[in-house]
Amino acid sequence: MTDDRATSFGSQASAYEAGRPEYPAEAVAWMLERLPSGSRRIADVGAGTGKLSRAVLATGPAEVVAIDPDARMLTALAGTMPAVPTFVGTAESLPLPSSSVDAVVMGQAWHWVDPPAASAEIGRVVRPGGTLGLIWNIRDEREEWVRALTAIMHSSPAENMVNGPTGPRIEAPFERVQRRSWEWARPMSRAQLHTMAFSRSYLISAPEEERAQIARDMDSLFDEIGLDDGTIDLPYVTTAYRAIRRD
Repeated sequence: MTDDRATSFGSQASAYEAGRPEYPAEAVAWMLERLPSGSRRIADVGAGTGKLSRAVLATGPAEVVAIDPDARMLTALAGTMPAVPTFVGTAESLPLPSSSVDAVVMGQAWHWVDPPAASAEIGRVVRPGGTLGLIWNIRDEREEWVRALTAIMHSSPAENMVNGPTGPRIEAPFERVQRRSWEWARPMSRAQLHTMAFSRSYLISAPEEERAQIARDMDSLFDEIGLDDGTIDLPYVTTAYRAIRRD
């Protein structure tokens, strides 16, 4: 995770927590279903404010370790999950012993990593037979107004990777990569849509004049589709991948 935009989120941790959607329980359970039952040790890498960590804990007994390159995001995570240990680190340099976890999961994060280096380092800390799970919530742009919203906000590296022809690049020692998607919708108000937009790395780092213009363009779109004081369903497709650490 070397891109400066990958470590820009800490300055907007509260907006990230409020604006970004949760992960569907069934998608997280699918990523981890190959793990043995009972207590499991799972590292959430690129953990941010803890959205995926919370979803992992909801799947059943687990010990979660949260790792992120931005200490400010981990501070936000610790505020809601004080029992979860937190460490500053990246997918390419993990502060964990070898073969110490049953799985590594990453939410909205693999598009920031160097795939060969991250695959090798995660392979070091995951026990043989363990899992690498990757997951993204991506807005469903089959709806015209959602495409227009993305055009205003600009596409992100996540959208380009997941919607691209090949998907994420996962290398040795992981194999048997599987993919699955879930469609759902999130009711959102005008204010929530603005918060979501301004939690994105492109807008966090954009000049103030550009941010202001994007906010005006979003409001024009919301006026056009008739979004006033109520909510509109923002459609999402959650796409998850899982791969097995070979013996």
